[in-house]
Amino acid sequence: MGISLRSRWVFLPLVLALGAVSLYFLRLSITQEPQPIPEAPAPPEKKGPIYKDTHREIAPPLPEYFPIAAKANTPSDLPPVPSWNRPPEEHVPESTRLYIGFTRFWPLLQQVVVSYITAGWPPEDIYVVENTGTMDANKRGLLTIQNPFYMDYHRLTKLLGVNIITTSSLQTFAQLQNLYLSEAINNNLTYYFWSHMDVAVHSHEDKEDFKSLYMRVVDVIRETKNSDYLLDKETGRKGEWGVQFFAYDWLTMVNVETFARLGGWDTMVGYYGTDCDMYSRLSMNDYHQPVQDAGMVYDVTNSLEDLEVLYRRQPKNDKEARDTSDHKAGSVNSTIPSPNARYLDSTEPDTINSTLFHDLKATLEQIQQDKRDDKYRNSWQLRQNGGEGEPYYYDPDGFEKALQMTIEVGTKINEEKWGHKGCDIKAAGVKEGDQWRVEHDGTFDKRKMKRRWF
Repeated sequence: MGISLRSRWVFLPLVLALGAVSLYFLRLSITQEPQPIPEAPAPPEKKGPIYKDTHREIAPPLPEYFPIAAKANTPSDLPPVPSWNRPPEEHVPESTRLYIGFTRFWPLLQQVVVSYITAGWPPEDIYVVENTGTMDANKRGLLTIQNPFYMDYHRLTKLLGVNIITTSSLQTFAQLQNLYLSEAINNNLTYYFWSHMDVAVHSHEDKEDFKSLYMRVVDVIRETKNSDYLLDKETGRKGEWGVQFFAYDWLTMVNVETFARLGGWDTMVGYYGTDCDMYSRLSMNDYHQPVQDAGMVYDVTNSLEDLEVLYRRQPKNDKEARDTSDHKAGSVNSTIPSPNARYLDSTEPDTINSTLFHDLKATLEQIQQDKRDDKYRNSWQLRQNGGEGEPYYYDPDGFEKALQMTIEVGTKINEEKWGHKGCDIKAAGVKEGDQWRVEHDGTFDKRKMKRRWF
């Protein structure tokens, strides 16, 4: 049966309505921007520190700079001090206590001690002040040679015969100086000597009227005790001395009473600049600071390859050495030879002012020049970076960074103390009593001040 025309018109509105709705949704889908696909949620941020790249190559182990000592069992296994430098068998009446501070780099400490001994200084008068902050670790042999704070306690005390004082904690340079002063006061000393550890010394063998470095130092002591020492003949006024310099303060004689009267070293100025402060205050208070010459004192950055050269031995001729060796080998009463017996038997003492002496002098001069040419003259302090896991370990890079920060703070404190930048404090016009009371002078206007390294 067919659909009538009238029935068809009934469906027309419905068809039109469906078309309109379809057209609307079609236009809507075209004009709307597409919705982005939602991203996956980001992982939660990790909490905690961000670490620096601290990878570093561990430096190779230090060589043995004193092979004879490494093989020695007793002091007699070491070569004797050169005869011309040997101290008197009976100690001089004067006290000759010498303090040498040590923090890092054992080879230089060993060298300075051996050089003083071979220049005539009695080992029993030498006091190494162990300022490593490692308590008794070195005494107990708990540190390895690549640890910056390592030193051979046994070699120093049992073979070389020197004394060791161990600080309870790490001291600054100024604190160490006050420790020397305190030790001197407690031992009723009127004066004492101290030396930097990064020096090497020897006597003036090439000068007339030879005396060892040690005996020339004794002469200076005796000179200071003369009744007419520093006496102004015109006024009759007797001056007082504060320090006796031997090559600046690389080797120094200190007047205990004078330093105590001025309050010792300013420990707020821990490192660079503290000497400028101390010696300026001596000058402001009219204390003399004479410069003396007892021998050569070299500012060094490295050790001699073999410290045996300081003992000045030379080979015997082949026949003499062989005869000596055969005689000892055939001796009925021979005892077990020392580890170095063959060496000692095959060598003989050198002579004063010899070719060996001038070779040694040239070598030390070159080492000193190398230090002067080094942009960072104390680079020797950075040659050991091991020791991790050992007692009282301190990260070597962190130690150096903290040290430099401490140095910088101390330098600024000294500048504020005197209102002046530089070591020429007295020349700036200030006097004793002006500390912390003066405004900044013109040196603060300069943007770049040359840093003073000692």
